[in-house]
Amino acid sequence: MQQSQEKTILILHGWGSFSEKWRKTGDLLSKNNFQVIAPDLPGFGKSSDPPKPWDVDDYVEWVKNFIVQKKLKNFFLLGHSFGGRVAIKFSAKYPEKVEKLILVSSAGIKPKTNHLNFLAGAKKVKWLPGFSLTRKIFYKYILRKTDYFKAKGVMRETFKKIIEEDLTFHLSKIKISTLIIWGDKDKMTPISDAYLMNRKIPNSKLEILKNIGHFPYLKCPEKLSEIILKFIL
Repeated sequence: MQQSQEKTILILHGWGSFSEKWRKTGDLLSKNNFQVIAPDLPGFGKSSDPPKPWDVDDYVEWVKNFIVQKKLKNFFLLGHSFGGRVAIKFSAKYPEKVEKLILVSSAGIKPKTNHLNFLAGAKKVKWLPGFSLTRKIFYKYILRKTDYFKAKGVMRETFKKIIEEDLTFHLSKIKISTLIIWGDKDKMTPISDAYLMNRKIPNSKLEILKNIGHFPYLKCPEKLSEIILKFIL
């Protein structure tokens, strides 16, 4: 998904995803004189797993090394979901390298409770009547379907480190122009996170996609590309 063109859009995909899923959106963007680069982040697609469990900072430094290798300067940075986490922290740490930031259904706001917290707390209340059965049902039908239980080896530990970090504090550090895109039917990253990011990032704009969930690049790549191009052209 590369061409020799003037401006570059660097896409950071979400957890469990890979670059090829962004091909349609990338093709639409590249038709408007942009070079689109969507690498497989370590642990996903054709990339090798990290040598040890990574946190967000490790991925940020990987992106930094990647852009040095590719000789990218003043590029547009797009992050989706987990890739949004990396994009948020990268833009806060290296604002001089990014021309504009685009966050699509971005993760980064730590919920008050999550499945892993439930599992940890379960051990403290085993004595409750019927709880043993409830916990087994929860594990079998809900927890095992989460990204944590789909991940294996070093990536399972990486996932734990990633979701433990709340990036709310870093949002106000982002000074570059930012576009936040969110589906109003997103059940993976709540739309309340979109409004919070919009409030916290000083120079940001929020676009809501009607009747769209967590994967607009699959469900409405044409509309997504149109909104992105309007922002960066």
